[in-house]
Amino acid sequence: MEKSASCDSLSSKPSSSRQPSVDSLSSATTSRSERSVYAKSVSAMSSDSVSTSTDNFSPELRVLREANKLAEMEEPPLLPGESIKDMAKDVTYICPFTGPIRGTLTVTNYKLYFKSMERDPPFVLDAPLGVINRVEKIGGASSRGENPYGLEIVCKDIKNLRFAHKQEGHTRRSIFENLMKFAFPVSNNLPLFAYEYSETFPENGWKLYDPISEYKRQGLPNESWRITKINERYELCDTYPAILVVPANILDEELKKIAAFRSRSRIPVLSWIHPESQATITRCSQPMVGVSGRRSKDDEKYLQSIMDANAQSHKLFIFDARPSVNAVANKAKGGGYESEDAYQNAELVFLDIHNIHVMRESLRKLKEIVYPDIEESHWLSNLESTHWLEHIKLILAGALRIADKVESGKTSTVIHCSDGWDRTAQLTSLAMLMLDSYYRTIRGFEVMIEKEWLCFGHRFQLRVGHGDKNHADADRSPVFLQFIDCVWQMTRQFPNAFEFNEFFLITILDHLYSCLFGTFLLNSEQLRMKEDLPKRTISLWSYINNQIEDFTNPLYVNCFNHVLYPVASMRHLELWVAYYIRWNPRMRPQEPVHQRYKELLAKRTELQKRVEELQKEVSNRSIPTSSDKVSSPVHSATPVQTAV
Repeated sequence: MEKSASCDSLSSKPSSSRQPSVDSLSSATTSRSERSVYAKSVSAMSSDSVSTSTDNFSPELRVLREANKLAEMEEPPLLPGESIKDMAKDVTYICPFTGPIRGTLTVTNYKLYFKSMERDPPFVLDAPLGVINRVEKIGGASSRGENPYGLEIVCKDIKNLRFAHKQEGHTRRSIFENLMKFAFPVSNNLPLFAYEYSETFPENGWKLYDPISEYKRQGLPNESWRITKINERYELCDTYPAILVVPANILDEELKKIAAFRSRSRIPVLSWIHPESQATITRCSQPMVGVSGRRSKDDEKYLQSIMDANAQSHKLFIFDARPSVNAVANKAKGGGYESEDAYQNAELVFLDIHNIHVMRESLRKLKEIVYPDIEESHWLSNLESTHWLEHIKLILAGALRIADKVESGKTSTVIHCSDGWDRTAQLTSLAMLMLDSYYRTIRGFEVMIEKEWLCFGHRFQLRVGHGDKNHADADRSPVFLQFIDCVWQMTRQFPNAFEFNEFFLITILDHLYSCLFGTFLLNSEQLRMKEDLPKRTISLWSYINNQIEDFTNPLYVNCFNHVLYPVASMRHLELWVAYYIRWNPRMRPQEPVHQRYKELLAKRTELQKRVEELQKEVSNRSIPTSSDKVSSPVHSATPVQTAV
């Protein structure tokens, strides 16, 4: 495989994402999936479609007509399955960037929608309720001052929303109650909006990932690895998928013994195999050694089988994502790590990636320095104090070490953290992204998320807190956000290597929280099957793959079997401004980047068509006639090779 390493010249200024709203300088956005449906509603409400002539009406009728027209324009466009639950007029949005704006606030069973007709064009603020972390009342009956009485809404996507209500209107209580009810449906025994959303798409995204097809693409099964359905009913491990790939010489009965020695029964299983060397990436959870240093002959034989399946190397690298101190501390809870004495020819490496609690605190600090105001004079020191980029560096560096051992060292690897569903998923996914160009395509990336994150049991419900009002839950953590951030860092260093663009990554993160699609709901494959999500909800991939040109990188060049080696050093990493600081209007480009992408894609298509025409023309000219055969030697056409 060819290798690529990034260099300084590949790292450029971060491009910003699609502007949150055409009308808005606010801190909320309407996703493109909503806008595609909203378009019809908006056009129906536009001033062009309503007669503005009032000459034939009495003054009373004229006032009534204008009031009805205003109310109609203030109502939000609705998605299929969406309905209005509450509306409050004369509410003031306290925008941290442009100041107070008066308008109408609407709550539906899916979103919070604020519209002000005081500006031209109208000011619109639009946020899915799923993004809300908590809602707090501000001020009381005796509060004085400017806009002292209202609601503060803290969101999961690095923004806060503040609304001031007039005390005499008594609208705050009703809005607060409806927000608490529909923003946290799980806490109120109500269904998430994904179960009510009823739009149809040409492609069923739930059928995108087929494990048998994906393993077949990798050349599996083969003489060393077999596909087992021992977990078909999720009885071996309830957080693993139904279909697993294990060493061919290990029987299903032995797998049950190995499961008893691994935390949560998450045995080592194959994630990816090198097409040439047969070196593998396998994932699992920590061994249950405890303080007494327990051993399992079955587990030791199993890891030996993983090593033996790769004839190119007589060594196995075990990558423990945790700091060594944490791994030792886990022994007191019955967990621990592999002893190099017990596992012959195995080398244990700690990657020093911190736990979910440290990452949650780091993101909290990051939000403090980027929203709403940025302190320019202490920006670099403030950013450093969050340790966010330091964590990103450690995750990327860990994945890079794994990819290098597999590619250059031709050595098989085993990766785990404590339970094998957080840091393990980050590391396996990023290493596979570096090693396999298929995962750098739009569909390949979707397949990887389905496989390594959803099927292998990353606990999205707990980490994100979908529909749950318990905002202080210790299980919340930005694990998946960090993975997407690492992917973005790679796209900055290798701008031609990825078929998808930045907007694709931001859209995935927006719908991680939105609860519009069923893709990221619940904690495991077993629970999604039990709740019948593929039939009851729509997949995010149905929406994305229906308008794939919006998410396509115009600079993409498909280099098959090209290995990427990103530079995982602090001087090569940047804060993802287009995501973390996107709500600040001062940080947005004057021209939307997505529009430029579309123009470049159109130009590329035009040039490719012209190249094909020229190649055809050259080919036709090179065909000899009968007279040519007599009078001159055979012409040969030099093939035209192009790269856009």
